[in-house]
This record gives sequence, structure tokens and C-alpha cells, in this order.
Amino acid sequence: MIKKKIKLNIKALTGAEAVAEAMKQINPGVVSIYPITPQTPIIEKFSQFAAKKLVDSEIVLTESEHSAMSVVVGAQASGVRAMTATSSQGLALMWEILGIASGLRLPIVMPVVNRALSSPLNIHCDHSDSMGCRDFGWIQIFSENNQEVYENILLITKIAEHVKLPAMVMQDGFITSHCVEAVKILPDKIVQKFLGKYNSAYSLLNIKNPISLGSLVSQPHFFKIKIQQIQAMEQVKKIYLKIGKEFSKITKRKYEYFEKYKLNDAEVGIVVMSSTAGTVKSVVDKMRKKGFKVGLLKPILFRPFPYQEIAKALSHLKVIAVLDRSVSPGAHPPLYSEIVNCQLSNVKCQSYVFGLGGQDIFEKDIEKIFKDLLKFQISNIKLQILKKINEKEIKYIK
Repeated sequence: MIKKKIKLNIKALTGAEAVAEAMKQINPGVVSIYPITPQTPIIEKFSQFAAKKLVDSEIVLTESEHSAMSVVVGAQASGVRAMTATSSQGLALMWEILGIASGLRLPIVMPVVNRALSSPLNIHCDHSDSMGCRDFGWIQIFSENNQEVYENILLITKIAEHVKLPAMVMQDGFITSHCVEAVKILPDKIVQKFLGKYNSAYSLLNIKNPISLGSLVSQPHFFKIKIQQIQAMEQVKKIYLKIGKEFSKITKRKYEYFEKYKLNDAEVGIVVMSSTAGTVKSVVDKMRKKGFKVGLLKPILFRPFPYQEIAKALSHLKVIAVLDRSVSPGAHPPLYSEIVNCQLSNVKCQSYVFGLGGQDIFEKDIEKIFKDLLKFQISNIKLQILKKINEKEIKYIK
């Protein structure tokens, strides 16, 4: 029997509009909204869908992001899909409730448009907001472009509901959220069949099976609950690949923990997340034409972090540069810290911090990094000198 080819609807969309399209197809029972730049276009577009009766969602206008997260916690606990979206200070204002959402094992999906945290006030992109809550028990996934963020919202919804953990899907503020690209939109029926009907593990509104949520617990019970959260997060990697393969049959695209771009035969490589990966790919192509063996590893799944898999992917390289769009004052930058924790015994790592507060990074900057790495590799520098390189302070791309 010949399978019918899925007819895609190609639309010119910003990253924010691509998220709204995915939310429309998910058709959550409740969406709480509070505007914050550069996330606002997501809720604006979704509100238009609601006004046109294209979704059945109950829209709840809240007085703050703290309330927005509180609303979706209550809604999801009542047994329906619930979503919201935020950025920067808005995400920070939710932090008290983020731990409640994960502790109650509520599979809320929240798009996050990355933006710098104050102070000083800045409305442009860096990753300090999502990195600030990376240990709150939420699945975290980063998107390079508009197509990825659309598909990641759909993919992570099914994963979150399977493991009963909340999830954030990140995209770069303005760089992705406000730039227009051609996005392939799946038919509504295909998406709804893939996601299936949401069956909550429990519901506060089920009077036949009354439950209590958010109760005070003693030390032993608290410890057990946290262990259960950790075990659920450990399941995510396996489920991510399983559901990714299922989704791949629909989209014909791969869903893996990270993307390798011309990395298999590379001598040196760059590790970077989100939209900057696109810039690195362009530089890789240009340098490859000149005979330089360079490559890219783009992490996608950040929580849980795939240590062993990334270590294997990078193990053949001589030197790598890890590019962070955020800092951890007093400690290694977040992504660099995780890469170092992969225990790459024979691979030398150099940390670079870039793009804070939306500072541009250009192809010439990426090319310079690659050339610095190649110098370390082709010069056959002694091991002790390489160790000294690692001990240098972080390099900042200004």
C-alpha cells in the first residue's frame, strides 16, 4: 500500500509566529498570557487565533508572569493542557512557581524567547534567563531557527506528557523570534494524531478520586519525591529518541540530542547552541573549501544533558572552543562547564563568551576562533603548553 505524501503548508513566519502556529495545533485548554519583549508576538498571534475561534483555549489575562505560571499550574492540575510563554525578567518572576510545576510533575510546555536579565536593562538576546533556571527540574531544548522551534514545541509536548515533567523550548530573542523564514507547517490532523488526546495522571476536578496537591511533607517524603523527579528526568533521553523517531516519520527530519555539522572528520570544532550555530555552519563551509578540517557540534537537548553521547562525538578532536551566550560569575560559563564535565581527557577545551545583551557575533569572529584552534593543533604544541592554554581566563568576544 502506497502511503499518501503529507501536504505541507509553507508559510513566511517569524519564530514567534511559528510558535503560535504550533500552539494553535496543540489547542491547549488554557493559555495564560502576560506580555514581555521579545516574547509578546507569540501571545499576540495566539490571541488572534482565539479571537477567530480557531482554538478552544481559555485565554487568561494575568497581572504578572508569576500569576501566569500559577494559572497554568492550576489548569494543568485540573486535567487539561496548559501553556504560557515568557522572556527574561518574566521568566525570573516565575521562578518561585517553576519548582512547583516540576515538583507536582505537571507537563506544562513553555516557549521561552531568550533575553538578557537586568541589570542594566537590556531587551536583546543572551541566554542568562533560561540558564538561571536550568536546575529547576524542567526539560530544556534550544532551537536554531524558526522551523526548529515550530517542530520542537510539538515534539517536546508529547515527551513532557510521557515523562510527566514540564519543558521549556528556547529561541533567540529578535534574532529568531522576529526574523521571517519559510516554515513548513504540518496539517492540523496529522499533529493532533501525533500528540493524541491528553490524559492527565490525575485531576483536581475528579470528585470520585479526590486528591491533595502541594501539601507539606516531612524530610523522608521530600527526599523520595526529589528522587522520583531525578529518575523521571533520566528517562527523558530514552523517550526523546523514541518519540523523535516517531515524529521523524512525519517530518522526515532527525531529532537527536545534538547536531553534528561536518564534525566526523574534523580536527578542531566549535560547540555552540541556538541561532549562532547557523553562522558557524556558514564559516565551516567556507573554511572547508580552503582545506581546513573544521566542524560544529550544536547541543539541542540541554536538560537532561547528554554527557556520554557528546563526549563520544567530540572525542576524536584535538581542540574545541565552547561558545557561551551567558556567564556564571565566579564559575565556568554554563555550556563550557557541561562540556568540561563530559570528561574529554584527550581534547583541549577553550571557553569563549559572546553575545551578551545582544552583542553581534560575525563570521570573521568565528573564523578567528577556528584559526586559533588550528594553530594549537597544527603547531604540535607540547602538552604542558596546551594545559596552560586551558588555564587562561575566558576569552570574551566584544
